[in-house]
Amino acid sequence: MTDQQQPGTLYGVGLGPGDPELLTLRAARAIAEADVIAYHSARHGRSIARSIAAPHLTGEQIEEKLVYPITVETTDHPGGYRGALEEFYEEAAARLAAHLDAGRSVAVLAEGDPFFYGSYQHMHKRLAHRYPTEVIPGVTSISASAARLGTPLCEDQEVLTIIPGTLPEEELTARLAATDSAVVMKLGRTFPTVRRALERAGRLDEARYVERATMAGERTAVLAEVDPQTVPYFSVAVLPSRLNHPKPEPEHGEVVVVGTGPAGPLWLTAEARGVLTAATDLVGYTTYLDRVPVRPGQLRHGSDNKVESERAEFALELARRGRRVVVVSSGDPGVFAMATAVLEVACEERYHGVPVRIVPGMTAAHAAASRAGAPLGHDYAVVSLSDRLKPWSVVAERLTAAARADLVLALYNPGSKSRTTQVASARDLLLEHRAPDTPVVMARDVGGPTERVRTVRLAELDPAEVDMRTILLIGSSQTQAVRRGEGDEVVWTPRRYPEG
Repeated sequence: MTDQQQPGTLYGVGLGPGDPELLTLRAARAIAEADVIAYHSARHGRSIARSIAAPHLTGEQIEEKLVYPITVETTDHPGGYRGALEEFYEEAAARLAAHLDAGRSVAVLAEGDPFFYGSYQHMHKRLAHRYPTEVIPGVTSISASAARLGTPLCEDQEVLTIIPGTLPEEELTARLAATDSAVVMKLGRTFPTVRRALERAGRLDEARYVERATMAGERTAVLAEVDPQTVPYFSVAVLPSRLNHPKPEPEHGEVVVVGTGPAGPLWLTAEARGVLTAATDLVGYTTYLDRVPVRPGQLRHGSDNKVESERAEFALELARRGRRVVVVSSGDPGVFAMATAVLEVACEERYHGVPVRIVPGMTAAHAAASRAGAPLGHDYAVVSLSDRLKPWSVVAERLTAAARADLVLALYNPGSKSRTTQVASARDLLLEHRAPDTPVVMARDVGGPTERVRTVRLAELDPAEVDMRTILLIGSSQTQAVRRGEGDEVVWTPRRYPEG
């Protein structure tokens, strides 16, 4: 490029999903006015992108056909598949740069939208910082597929997730289970894996299939009925809005006890999120139910914290009537929580036919430990200080046994308005076996808006600062509390225990 020569402009032109009439006016004008038309193709030389843009080509433009050296086959390139493609992109970008340096405008055609899984992006990353650039958006295959299915993708507060079908099956399953609506791209050879993931996530009956949306040969179908051998790359799997297509009532209900973690959605597993989304009814302590987003059509049954057995029976009765019931529990449902209460009632003969399963959650002990460092890095015991369901003598006996065994202790339910003596009694008992400077992690409302985590010494543990929202982690004789530089104190228990 000479000093006087102005560089040409690079255009990334979105062509839409296939139907030339879905091309935007701006895209059509950019194609007609460009000096150079560039488009990608496989080695067979045919280009869907060019066929979409054909009505707007002048016949006098320079055409740059960017032919992939490989698509899905293997290669003997020293850098492997990725290396071969990187070399191709560099060479293609150099060809386009020569035109731009000569002052020619270059329109790179991109099916759908240039910035949505498009080949244009590889040119953009290599050229946009060097030349004037304009990206012209296009209608995506996602929008086209929803239109062809005649169903909304998402509504109200639903979340739409876009997933490449090339992800591992476990990852696909987790993401499909956790979201409201989804579109899975890049099917073809991945279709059997995607189908299995949909089935494992419990979403197969909702899934729809769209092939070549708006193009010749378009096909839509119920995904479960599609023959994997007939699926091309230009196809997608769609999980549409549940609000417009609610799941039919099941022939048999079930109860799922779900752990939501100690606080908020950041502590929720993908499996738990999916189960909560699919439920017809949510049952639980009102405070815990309030952590779960309200969904249209879903019934919520809140109750007091001291009616666990009644709550379990209510959930099982709903399930006997064919409802998909989730019993919401904080933390992990199997740790001082609702799983036991549900199973106690479910084991009565009248409920033997009701399916019950447990979905785990992050425990309060593990969440608190992560905030402090690694106090649970060696053997530890978990004890509830509540004597509402067991006598204090049993609590004291277990604390003594754990202290003599030099176990780290995670103490749940340490105190409440009606229980004010347990923390002091536990502290005094432990001081008979532990040094006064033993680290104690006091963690309150971990993950919540009023979170406070700090470390004190056992002899300084003040019962007045402990309530039901607090968990205590009592170190062993080996637990260290170290201040690192100017930072906070870090608490950790060595993995190796000294001999003798």
